[in-house]
Order: sequence, then structure tokens, then C-alpha cells
Amino acid sequence: MTSRYRLIGLTGTNGAGKGEAAAFLKDKGYAYFSLSDEIREELSRRGLEPSRDNMIREGNDLRTRFGADILARRVMARIEGKAVIDSIRNSQEVAFLRGHEAFILLAVDAPVEMRFERVLKRGRVESALTIGEFKAKEREEMQSDSRGQQLQECLRLADRNVMNDGTVEEFHRKLEAIL
Repeated sequence: MTSRYRLIGLTGTNGAGKGEAAAFLKDKGYAYFSLSDEIREELSRRGLEPSRDNMIREGNDLRTRFGADILARRVMARIEGKAVIDSIRNSQEVAFLRGHEAFILLAVDAPVEMRFERVLKRGRVESALTIGEFKAKEREEMQSDSRGQQLQECLRLADRNVMNDGTVEEFHRKLEAIL
């Protein structure tokens, strides 16, 4: 398969399947980079647990100190060739990446109940143990100031939206159709 896209950005709601989309693209020859991994590295250097709350707080702090596109700039400095860039959560990250050749932003979503179940199964340190807490945390991530998470704006800016509400095979077919 040959794609006209050299850089594929992934944004989307928590537990929607961005990781599965990234794994699919890696199998298609794309190198993998994650803006969240940049935050995890910062937390590790500081001896902090990569909990969802710490990730949000550290990401917002980095954007405040170094500019809202800092995570995208750090990742792009390491990219050569085709790449998938996961965990885009700020409109300035999108703007920076749009300045590069053959970029497309994909938004991945799924019904909230399905996403909550997926998050419980993956076993990461989350700050939401109930569906109500999960929805409240998501509302917090949806809208923020220019230095924070702006997930709702990133979803709006997406070139293509992919609903991941079926089987993995169905999801892969949807991704293949976009490429």
C-alpha cells in the first residue's frame, strides 16, 4: 500500500483506538512517535508517576513554558521519512504539523461506554474509576486555554474522522480506505 500522506497525526478521545490506529500504520511502514511519550519522559526525569492527571498537568506546564507547540516541535526534530504522530491535543500542535509536507490529521472516536471499558482493560493509571468520573475528566480535556489540552478543537480541525465502534478488522478497513 502506498499512501499520499508522509505524516499522519492522530487525535481523539481517550480509549477511542488511537493506539490501534498507530499500530496499524506502523505495520504499513510508518515510524511511530507520540506526543504523550514526550510528557512521560519529562515525568520520568522528575520521578513522577505517568498518571493521567500528571500527564495533563505536565503537558500543560510544558506548553506554558515553551510554547503550545513544544511537543510537536520536539517530535518533528526526530522524524525522517514517513511517520505517525500520536496524541495530538492542542490546536497549535496541529498548526505546526500542518506546516510540513503531506500531513493529515485523523480524529479517532468511539462511544463513551465502549471507550471507558477499553481504558479499564488497558491497565494504565487513570484518574477515573467510574463512567461518571471518566466523562468529567474528558470534559476537562475538551476545552482549555491556548496552553492546555484542546481536544474538542483538535477534533474539529481533523481532516478525517474515524469511528471505531466495531471490530478491529472493521476499524482497519476504515483506516485503509483513508490511506
